[in-house]
Amino acid sequence: MAKLTPALTPTEPDNALLDRLARLERIALWSAISLFILDLVAWFFLLLDWSVPGRQHLVSAETACVALLCSFSLLFSGSHSLRKIDRLAVPFAAAAVVLCAAVICEYVFHISLGIDVFGAAGGSLASEFAARMSLQSAFGYGLLGICLTMIRARKRPALLIADLLIYCLLLVVLIQVSTHIIAHLGIMGPPEQAHTRAAAMLGLLLLSAVALLRKAEHGLFSILLGHGIGSNIARGLSPLLLLLPYLRECARARFFSSARMPPDSTTAVLASVAFMVSFALLLFLAWRINYMEVEIRDLSLRDALTDLYNLRGFRLLAEQALRMARRSNMPFSVLYIDLDNLKRTNDTLGHQAGSDLLVEMGKILKYSFREIDIVARIGGDEFAVAGQFSQSGIGLAAQRVQEGVERRNAEDGHPTALSFSSGHCTTESAQQGLDELLAKADAAMYTEKNRKKLIAS
Repeated sequence: MAKLTPALTPTEPDNALLDRLARLERIALWSAISLFILDLVAWFFLLLDWSVPGRQHLVSAETACVALLCSFSLLFSGSHSLRKIDRLAVPFAAAAVVLCAAVICEYVFHISLGIDVFGAAGGSLASEFAARMSLQSAFGYGLLGICLTMIRARKRPALLIADLLIYCLLLVVLIQVSTHIIAHLGIMGPPEQAHTRAAAMLGLLLLSAVALLRKAEHGLFSILLGHGIGSNIARGLSPLLLLLPYLRECARARFFSSARMPPDSTTAVLASVAFMVSFALLLFLAWRINYMEVEIRDLSLRDALTDLYNLRGFRLLAEQALRMARRSNMPFSVLYIDLDNLKRTNDTLGHQAGSDLLVEMGKILKYSFREIDIVARIGGDEFAVAGQFSQSGIGLAAQRVQEGVERRNAEDGHPTALSFSSGHCTTESAQQGLDELLAKADAAMYTEKNRKKLIAS
């Protein structure tokens, strides 16, 4: 028999999602590379006294070079087919880290490490071209470079450190980008002059997104790429969780600046709204988790072939139904069914023919009993039914099953007839347990099977 391929676990990445993200990753990476190459080309034309539109949006050459070092590190780290190029990823990232560290030392400690991409230059345009990158950009790109040096880590300690670095990078990028946007929109007041150019922020955002997508295939962030329900919930809620704090703080700033409401009322309204939104998310998550729990529980109690309960499900539910019958002083019965000659069918017509007989018997049992009755396949060719039946009631139920089998056998197109032997038992005292009822019904079934064999012989 061919070996079955095991089902993917919920944490395994969704291949279709990986393909879409790979395309987005390439678009983001090449957009960043194109952005900073065009920036350097524009500076080259300006130095030649050519007219370039949008000069005020250009970043310094040093920022563009550091961003390109990070871009090429990401580009080379994805070249799995070319081993020599792949090895260049870490040196490029390390070079970006060194340049950013030199900038940070000059800003914070007023110490020059003697590292300057273009050196000092005379003239206002040349000085602007060779100007130092901002402290915010140096910190962001420096952290990005550190992340890129460890982006290929797979061993446990290094993998955890890489995840932590990416997490810190996301925090830094989120702070810088949101600061830039809020300052530009003037939400807190009149628009302010941003410390970092929009192109530098956009490039940092694109490259950080590529680094996150590259790292998400392994480690902590892989939960976002899985095909399980938890991964779908995480992907669905992430944008909402990202927007809610900003919407709340922006609304808070607007209310305070406009003085339309007293500060205490503003705080109360925004806190109440935040609680209700969070509570709605909590209810949604609880509902989804309970729904998943019911599905998982149902799957663990079901027989995959017939969709009836399996032995575990039968015992669990029949025990509960038996206790309810005792409390209500109602009779309780068990019907035991065994298919005749299933082994012979498997040997002569194949296992698929035997499986078809089992499926058909399962359908007949479903149609013959109520939804409140527990119908199960408890063995290879054995079925059991339990419910609140009297002795005459379970006998009539067995007769309905026999009539259903006879109707099936009267139909054309079936390679073999369906036949079964059955036995049933009804509670005689409150002390009888499910195992005793099953054993008596099983014994009654074998009595009928032996009687059939005597008649046939």
